[in-house]
Amino acid sequence: MARAVQRFYVFVEVRHGREVEAVTGGPVVQPVDEFNRPAGLARVGVRIPPSPGEVELLFGGWRASLPGLGGRGFLAGARDYVAASLWRRVGLRINESVQLRVGDWYPRAGVCGMLHVRCGKGARGSGPRQRLVPAIDGVDRLLAWWVGQVRGQFGDDLDGGRAVLLPSRCHSAGGGGLRAACAVTLRQGLARAVGCWLPGWSGRLTPHPLRHFCASHLYRQGMGLEAIGALLGHSWISTTARYVHVPAERVEWHWQQANARLTGRLLPPAPPAPAAGTAGDVDTVGGGW
Repeated sequence: MARAVQRFYVFVEVRHGREVEAVTGGPVVQPVDEFNRPAGLARVGVRIPPSPGEVELLFGGWRASLPGLGGRGFLAGARDYVAASLWRRVGLRINESVQLRVGDWYPRAGVCGMLHVRCGKGARGSGPRQRLVPAIDGVDRLLAWWVGQVRGQFGDDLDGGRAVLLPSRCHSAGGGGLRAACAVTLRQGLARAVGCWLPGWSGRLTPHPLRHFCASHLYRQGMGLEAIGALLGHSWISTTARYVHVPAERVEWHWQQANARLTGRLLPPAPPAPAAGTAGDVDTVGGGW
C-alpha cells in the first residue's frame, strides 16, 4: 500500500506539480517520507539538483528580500531561509531540522562549531541515530546570526537550550514553549521562495534535492565520499555515491586527463631542443613550416 501511495504522489509531483500548486497554493507533499517508508521500498526516479548558479540565484534573492518583510513575515521568512540553508549547505534531512533544539548548537566545538543531530535516520529501522554535523560552508555564521539576533524575537524562553531551533507561532499543550515548525510549513516556505526567485523549478525543487545539491557541491570542492557520507548520516558509501551528481564537463575533464596520462606512458619522451647556435637550428623565416 505504501509503495502505491508513494508512486502516485511522485507521479502527481512530476506531471501535475505546478497545476496543483496553482490551485491549492502549496506544493505536492509526499506523505511517505524517510521515516515511514517500509524497508525494501525502492526509490522512484532520480532527483537531479539545480546547478550552483541557480542555487545562488535562489538564496541570494531570498536573503535580500528578508529585511523588507517586517514583523511576523520576517521571522517566518528568516526561519524558512535558515532551514533551507541547512539542507543546502550541510545536507540535513527535513525531519532532522524540525527536531533541532537551540542547545544542539555548539559554537565553540571544533573549528567552526557543531550541530548535534539527535534524531537522524537509522539504517533499516534501527531507530534514531545521532551524529555531530560540522558547521561548514558558512553555517557557523548563519547560526550565529539566527540564534544571536533573530531567534529570541519569537518571544519564548531560550534558557537551558530546550527551546526548538526552528519554531512556529503556536505554543505546545500545557502552556509550554513554542512548537517546532512542522515539515509541511518548511516545505511551503521553500516552495514560495522558489516561486519568487527560481520559477523554472517551481513544483520540482523540494528539500531532498537540496540535500543532493549539498553532496554534489562538496564533492566538486574536493571532499571525499566517505566524509560526505558521514556529514549526511549515511551508513553505506554506496548510498552517498547515488547523491553525487557529476556534471558532464567534469566527466570530460577527467577523460582528457586520463588520456594525457596514458599517452605519457606509451609515447617516448620528446628529444631535448638543440641549444641556440648549433647545427640543429632551423630557419623558419619565409614559411618553412
